[in-house]
Amino acid sequence: MKKQEIELLCQKAIEAQQNAYAPYSKYKVGAAVLGEDGRIYTGCNVENVSYGLTVCAERIAIFKAVSEGCRKFRALSVVVQDNSGPARPCGACLQVIREFGNNTKLYLLNTAGQKKQTTIARLLPMAFHPFREKSEEDSEKKK
Repeated sequence: MKKQEIELLCQKAIEAQQNAYAPYSKYKVGAAVLGEDGRIYTGCNVENVSYGLTVCAERIAIFKAVSEGCRKFRALSVVVQDNSGPARPCGACLQVIREFGNNTKLYLLNTAGQKKQTTIARLLPMAFHPFREKSEEDSEKKK
């Protein structure tokens, strides 16, 4: 991805963070996903007093994209207001990201300016996935 595309994706996540509804944790998160169609879909976390009903920003952005017909993603940016390090998607979000591709690039940041670039494959290397893919382990068995 070009630097300009990455910066725009991160900026859209920061803008989405402003809409977060986090009256209980005060932990506001924004996300932006770049679809293969070139469009950017955004989301923010939405909390509920019944904590199990809370939905993360990453999943909202992805579900918004899917609901609009986009099912393949080039990249995802996530921003948190925490200054202890860049954003770290939860396990549920990692699994949802993985559902739509193993090569999705992730740009994780916080409002203090810390950034980290990685991939979903690095963060969730042994994800549950209904479509069996060849792995290094399978290749080793053939030798």
